[in-house]
Amino acid sequence: QVQLVESGGGSVQAGGSLRLACVHSKYISSRPCMSWFRQSPGKGRDRIATINWDGISTYTDSVQGRFTISKDDAKNTLYLQMNSLTPDDTAKYYCAVDLLPYCGGSWFWGQGTQVTVSS
Repeated sequence: QVQLVESGGGSVQAGGSLRLACVHSKYISSRPCMSWFRQSPGKGRDRIATINWDGISTYTDSVQGRFTISKDDAKNTLYLQMNSLTPDDTAKYYCAVDLLPYCGGSWFWGQGTQVTVSS
């Protein structure tokens, strides 16, 4: 059974930084992808960063250059370093693991952690 536990959310002023962490159970697939999603009130859940089994990462335009996704497979932990935060980054952030190999798109999400950025 997959388990994901996020931490590191909180409140920060604009321009500040936060680092989210997600401890996960053992990977389901042999070529796993993991991602961070976020969801603001009244909006859909958007994928913002993905890292694949080789450590290659991709980002949505709105966070490119400010956020960094990384992983430590020895610790079964996924990270999201968030810098230069703005109020638009306020959302609930979810860690997700792909249950299919090669980024097949069958995501399993954690419970989420709230990030609030004040101006």
